[in-house]
Amino acid sequence: MAERPEDLNLPNAVITRIIKEASTCPLREARRAISQAASVFVLYATSCANNFAMKAKRKTLNAGDVMSAMEEMEFERFLQPLREALEAYKKGQKGKKEASEQKRKDKEKKSSSTDENDKSRDEEEDEHMDDEQEGENEGEEEDVEN
Repeated sequence: MAERPEDLNLPNAVITRIIKEASTCPLREARRAISQAASVFVLYATSCANNFAMKAKRKTLNAGDVMSAMEEMEFERFLQPLREALEAYKKGQKGKKEASEQKRKDKEKKSSSTDENDKSRDEEEDEHMDDEQEGENEGEEEDVEN
């Protein structure tokens, strides 16, 4: 766990951005108080979600555990926005995954077409070398006959 209580606080930049969206002039004390309150909330929500995971005999928290924890903490009004945010996140991740797979396929296709071009060039060079060797052999036979 954290060595110092301050280690549990959210980053100041995040807290400042949240405060600025809500008001115009965040005071240092306000930023510190909101940071501590947010940290306590996150720890409490995590603890509640962990209880649901333990009841299900799991060590890993999942989205369902967090949703159940929010209900238990009586934050039902946040469930719908959380579900929507989760769906948006999943769609974004799916899009990234599909883009990554498409990029990999394109790279493989490009690589395989480059390999085929290299093979055809190698075959052409081999044929050209064979033709040159045949021409040289014919020239040697003529020299031997004369």
